[in-house]
Amino acid sequence: MTSPILYTFRRCPYAMRARLAVAASTIKVELREIILKNKPAAMLEASPKGTVPVLLDTDGAVVDESLDIMHWALKQSDPEGWLDASYYESGMQLIGQNDTAFKPWLDRYKYADRYPEHPMSYYRDQCADWLSELDHKIASNGGGLLASHYVLADYALFPFVRQCAHVDKAWFNAQPWPALQQWLTHHLESDLFGAVMHRYQPWEAGTQGVMFPQMSESLADC
Repeated sequence: MTSPILYTFRRCPYAMRARLAVAASTIKVELREIILKNKPAAMLEASPKGTVPVLLDTDGAVVDESLDIMHWALKQSDPEGWLDASYYESGMQLIGQNDTAFKPWLDRYKYADRYPEHPMSYYRDQCADWLSELDHKIASNGGGLLASHYVLADYALFPFVRQCAHVDKAWFNAQPWPALQQWLTHHLESDLFGAVMHRYQPWEAGTQGVMFPQMSESLADC
């Protein structure tokens, strides 16, 4: 193996945040797009829990948590300063809140039919509390969640805000969150996001994956 291997699924927000960091670092990996209903044996052998993303390093080490993959990439190369020490600890706290408190409500909002205990609007309201807090943070800090520029937390949270907004775009756009809406639009229209959302054919065992990132690619449909 001459390059690290990254198993991913295009629409998964966890895989998305990992690809964002790898692309920003410019470290080349062999990307293997998978089909969740037909997970490759090689990925399951590396990480039996069967979730994406999974990174297999050239020394055989396996990294199968999205935030750990972000750190793996950025600790090798961080040209944009995502790991800015001034905002690192507060950023990790924010990411923790996103992953442990907001994400379960997001899942219930997106798949409300699987959670009949409450109507969809109830789950949406729980998400709205978090989104309102993020809007306030961005407005207070002049553009980013923690600073006037973007750091690790911005890119780690963006895929989940995107997913929530896409459940009902009209509702999201009608909310009084101008700072958050502008923040989301900036991410969606960025070259970086376009590069990580390119559509690749699913990887097949015995074949070579694609080298990633390919930052010269035009913005993909997102």
